[in-house]
Amino acid sequence: MKKNTGAVIAIAAAVFWGFSGTCGQYIFETFPVDASHLTSLRMLSAGLILVVIGMAGRKPEMKTIWKDRNSVRDLLIFSVFGIMLCQLSYMKAIQWTNSGTATILQYTGPVMIMVVTCLSEKRLPQRKETLAICMALLGTFLLATHGNIHTMVLTPRGLVWGILAAVTLAAYTLLPQKLIARYGSIAVTGYGMVLGGVVLSLLTRVWTMDFTPDYRFFLAFGAIVVLGTALSFSMFLKGVSMIGPVKASLIASIEPVAATVFMILWLKVPFQLMDLAGFLCIFVTVFLLLKKEKD
Repeated sequence: MKKNTGAVIAIAAAVFWGFSGTCGQYIFETFPVDASHLTSLRMLSAGLILVVIGMAGRKPEMKTIWKDRNSVRDLLIFSVFGIMLCQLSYMKAIQWTNSGTATILQYTGPVMIMVVTCLSEKRLPQRKETLAICMALLGTFLLATHGNIHTMVLTPRGLVWGILAAVTLAAYTLLPQKLIARYGSIAVTGYGMVLGGVVLSLLTRVWTMDFTPDYRFFLAFGAIVVLGTALSFSMFLKGVSMIGPVKASLIASIEPVAATVFMILWLKVPFQLMDLAGFLCIFVTVFLLLKKEKD
């Protein structure tokens, strides 16, 4: 019963993540909002929610992280080069492609992590890892060109931001490991989002945004912040505690599927066979790498 409940919670978290990406696409298609401005507002709002949650449940860790100078330094590095760049590149990829494609491109991030691991361990990729690299490259090629080397289906900006989203996802995953082990994920992610949001707001001068939001914007933005960040993050961690990180990560890989389904049904974005082939190739990389971790 516990495993079934944990799986349902992890599925719900992945669906919320996928839905929030489509909400981002809806905002870009409906309002004259730049991804950098939306990202800064999202990080500030979601970060404050997580900090409040942390203060309510893990107050000692929320306070002690500021008492160690090295921890503060590492938190600042993670805030800018991990979470800020990861969130920004993902939203930029959505702005220049669509929510489904941006999400699946970001899911090549585990391949980046595997490459970094091989370099740090000074070893060549194993057979399974080499196959994962090849499948990720093939999937990206199919998404970008639909199999025709002479044409680009994705815009160059969309492809670059999608690949950057994968690279920064790897940084987002690797940079805070020691901090999370010491202070917990709520404190590190909450403070990281607030700090990253402040930095990005200053860099992009978010207060210069010039558009009139209405209820549609606030509903979509609220879904991104509450469902796609604070609630989904908390639910995923709960799922991990109940069924383990490997199974929870496998379940979370339905996020691109959810984003694509919402994108097709809600935003009526066309979806072609070559897109599906590219998705499947990148899905294979996730399963290969997670299976290796379990082994």
